[in-house]
Amino acid sequence: MKITPPVPVSVEKMSIDVAEIEGLLQAPPMNLPPWQDSSFLLEDGRTMFIRAMTNDDIPQLLDFMKLVMEEEKDFYDIVGVRVYGEILAVKRKRIKDAFTLLGLIDGEFVGFANGRFWDKDTAISLHTMAFSRRGKVGWAMYYAKTYYALEVCKAQQWWSTFESYNGWRMAGLAMAQPTLPWPQYQHELGGARIYLVNQDSWNASLKHWLPNYIGNDMDFNPTDEVRKANEVLRMPELNL
Repeated sequence: MKITPPVPVSVEKMSIDVAEIEGLLQAPPMNLPPWQDSSFLLEDGRTMFIRAMTNDDIPQLLDFMKLVMEEEKDFYDIVGVRVYGEILAVKRKRIKDAFTLLGLIDGEFVGFANGRFWDKDTAISLHTMAFSRRGKVGWAMYYAKTYYALEVCKAQQWWSTFESYNGWRMAGLAMAQPTLPWPQYQHELGGARIYLVNQDSWNASLKHWLPNYIGNDMDFNPTDEVRKANEVLRMPELNL
């Protein structure tokens, strides 16, 4: 929109360095602690290695998500499209304070979980995906990112929503998460209901939910054998 200046000006046209614009468009990052590599003994006896996504992982993950978004079953298409955008946003620096965890078994990509921080007190769950139906991979991945937000980063609130029935049953129902008033509070994923975990409910019971439910807890000292088996990331055959 152009408006005539109310006073005479010495310069009528100005050039702007895009680096100055980038400083406005790219939010200054919070000083979030890194995710510590961990391993988890799944219900079926396999060991899953959970680590943070790196920039080197992004091309493979984007190519894989292109395949996922073609699958209509169980809402994989909408989840795949949104996850593709969230991963790309990390690369393009167009998402605020994101954290992304990958679950690997012998190098094979079997689990995905991500979220971001609204501010130091509120963290938002974005997506959890499992590409192995055995062993409750998705349950472990959702718990891992919840643990990171509430236990490692000490967020006061953890906001989730669920696009699929499996996701809702896994975390909304099984963890008995209450909802915030709707439509006053809406999750950024489509304006859906917000399911809430706060520090009180986390410390009272949900911190122990995964070990109580599956019988194992995350091990933040993975063995050298586990680390070596997961040095090279490879994509699975898509069988949803």
